[in-house]
Amino acid sequence: MKLSRPWVPAVAGHASLAVGLLDIVKAVVPGVGHTRMAEWYGLLPGIVTTVARATSLVVGIALVMIAHGLRRRKVRAWRAVVVLLPVNAVMGALHLHVVTVVICLVVLAALVVARGEFYALSDPRTRWRALGNLLVLGALDLGLGYLIVSGRPAAVAGHPGVQARLEHVVLGLAGIEGPVTFTSEHVSDLVYFSLVALGTLTAVTTLYLLLRPERPAAVLTEDDERRLRDLLGRHGSRDSLGYFALRRDKSVVFSPSGKAAVAYRVVSGVMLASGDPIGDREAWPAAIRTFMAEARRHAWVPAVIGCGETAGEVWTREAGMSALEIGDEAVVEVSGFTLEGRAMRNVRQMVNRTERAGYTCRVRRAADLSDDERERVRKAADAWRGSQTERGYSMALGRFGDPSDPDCLVATAHKDGELKAVLHFVPWGPRGISLDLMRRDRAADPGLNEFLIVKTLLAAPALGVTQVSLNFAMFRSALARGERLGAGPVLRAWRAVLLFLSHWFQIESLYRFNAKFRPIWEPRFVVYPNARDLPRIGVSALQAEAFLTFRLSVPRALRLPRPLRRGGAAPLPS
Repeated sequence: MKLSRPWVPAVAGHASLAVGLLDIVKAVVPGVGHTRMAEWYGLLPGIVTTVARATSLVVGIALVMIAHGLRRRKVRAWRAVVVLLPVNAVMGALHLHVVTVVICLVVLAALVVARGEFYALSDPRTRWRALGNLLVLGALDLGLGYLIVSGRPAAVAGHPGVQARLEHVVLGLAGIEGPVTFTSEHVSDLVYFSLVALGTLTAVTTLYLLLRPERPAAVLTEDDERRLRDLLGRHGSRDSLGYFALRRDKSVVFSPSGKAAVAYRVVSGVMLASGDPIGDREAWPAAIRTFMAEARRHAWVPAVIGCGETAGEVWTREAGMSALEIGDEAVVEVSGFTLEGRAMRNVRQMVNRTERAGYTCRVRRAADLSDDERERVRKAADAWRGSQTERGYSMALGRFGDPSDPDCLVATAHKDGELKAVLHFVPWGPRGISLDLMRRDRAADPGLNEFLIVKTLLAAPALGVTQVSLNFAMFRSALARGERLGAGPVLRAWRAVLLFLSHWFQIESLYRFNAKFRPIWEPRFVVYPNARDLPRIGVSALQAEAFLTFRLSVPRALRLPRPLRRGGAAPLPS
């Protein structure tokens, strides 16, 4: 879909915001926009002007709320504004605000002419938005209501305190007269109808959001999962992250032929895919075109995190986007792994020390665990999780011990009969595995993670595994090149920034940890439409990985993020 006037939605959104704010100011602050011509108010019943001002307040709030939807080309936002602008123009005419009337009619005409620019469907939603709407509008109602009650001090009888004014606002939102009295009947009516209008707007929008059909933001249906598993069975060895597409909080789009698919989740208006497309490489372009068409239908920002180099080339060619290397995946070839040699001395000593401390390891397929043992491991892994939030998206499955995942690999460390650590790997085609989560008892001895990885690599040939994908190291190449002799000042400065950020994200320690096992480094990329979208995509990726969470009870976005690693593992040893 080629857009002839891509600037129209942004201009329309800003215009809606400006008109809405102007309406709110005129309704709340006395005297703003007053003209001499308005003296003809005396010829109209007071109730008419009072209701007109209260209506302008509600319309202004609605226009402000809808402005963002207009910028995102939402068709429902367009319909709402086309209805609200004529109402606002009529209210402006009653007040003889000529400028307001002209602006409303001009914007309305422009929106009608540019109707084709507003095509995006509504976003997937849940009923949590109803609660958010109630809290946000409720707080706005209290603030505006207090300004309305206090905005005309000369018309207030007596000297009511803050508590009395707030009580008047709360009761007024419910349509009940409060304790504050006014010397002017016109002011009293204006305050009453304004508060009632605010309360009605909040109640109606909350009920609408609560009662409309619920549609989860992302759900992998049974049919989608079946089709994905079939594609992974035939083409799963192409990408170590392919199995993570089976997360059940993802959606999926298929190519018209059904031979390829792209799994994604929509986060804050970003359609976020992860890893390579799944399926036949010849069908990737068709799946990508379907993905982009879906993004355009909803006006989402398309993006991909963690795709490989070949997939990145296909994405940039088919979707016209750009790619940026964000790090490397550590892949260990089992046939070439050994503990011998000077390069492996530290790992060898750590593994020997752990064994001497009395630790043992068992490596098995998930299907070989008994129900009781599977439940014990699951509970222990949950207890060892570093936070209440399950982290991970692009490189985490989000479940353990599910009957549909019998080929997953589980490595457990034990001491004196007690479980001390666990690694969980998902299949990577028929001959590979990819690390899903890595957790350990924080009271256990250090070195357990290295111990379990080494034991898994040594047990891999007997299990038919030839390659193992470990942790993802962000900006590894910058860290490696920046410490070499002859590195330029820009690269050294960037490395210094990464080292500083490693105090919170453990960027360097993940790189050092992975490097211990002498892996092959496979670059991973983020694919994005425009450079200006990168900050938004970055925030959405952090939200998807649960490093940024927005909750009403706990402002977790204000907390320092935990180390960036797969599956919320316990902190890695330095």
